Amino acid sequence: MTFDALKPKIKTLVSNSSTVDETLLWICDLLRTEIPHYDWVGFYFRNGDKEELRLGPYAGAPTDHTIIPFGKGICGQVAISNQNFVVPDVKAQDNYIACSISVKSEIVIPLFVNGKNIGQIDIDSNSIDPFTDADERFLEFVCQSVATLM
Repeated sequence: MTFDALKPKIKTLVSNSSTVDETLLWICDLLRTEIPHYDWVGFYFRNGDKEELRLGPYAGAPTDHTIIPFGKGICGQVAISNQNFVVPDVKAQDNYIACSISVKSEIVIPLFVNGKNIGQIDIDSNSIDPFTDADERFLEFVCQSVATLM
């Protein structure tokens, strides 16, 4: 399914939400099911006032990385930089937290509410360098849509 075809589905999920966590899980499941190179899809959120991220809803293999300190790994770096981070090959990153030996690439897009970075969407792929500018723009759309729930 194309990104353009998925956008109305994201809007419908967000507008018909029952709980935030349930909606986020539905989004994770939809993206993982419909986009072949999205092997793990999850949301991380700032853990209260702490300088760390807490794992929220996700779809994919279980992970031990339920808490990530700011600055550590790709997600922790995005929490500080407030910038998208695309990693074509995780082996080339010094500050990468390995979630699975099968993960080859990652994309992390921050989620802003009222100009404040409150979390992010994190996508792992078992393919090297699958993410394009279209992935980035689509995931920015997803984050903007999710922000309306917060």
